[in-house]
Amino acid sequence: MHEMSYCIKLVNMAAEALGDSEETIEKLSVSIGEMTGIVPEYLHKYFPEATKNTALEGAVLDIHMVPVIIKCNGCGTEYTPSRDNSYTCPACHDHSGDLLQGREFMLDNITVRS
Repeated sequence: MHEMSYCIKLVNMAAEALGDSEETIEKLSVSIGEMTGIVPEYLHKYFPEATKNTALEGAVLDIHMVPVIIKCNGCGTEYTPSRDNSYTCPACHDHSGDLLQGREFMLDNITVRS
């Protein structure tokens, strides 16, 4: 249930962005990397509870999942590891690489009610 703590983080980040404004938030757009272990369905489930009595109450949570991309240390190929490629570089089959994306948890956009 660590998704509730992520919901609370989102509420705090949005509240910080609003500052002393009296505006309310209509929509939050977030990017979440596939390697974070966050389950989007649970975020949607807990978000209404986390936003109760805040400027985000009733807001929509828009989630964009960010796929894992690895850059192979052997040949420089960028790829998404999967069972199909045995989680290795599909070009040279090297097992080592650098993670380029897939661990993000970012608040991308806040839409304020007009």
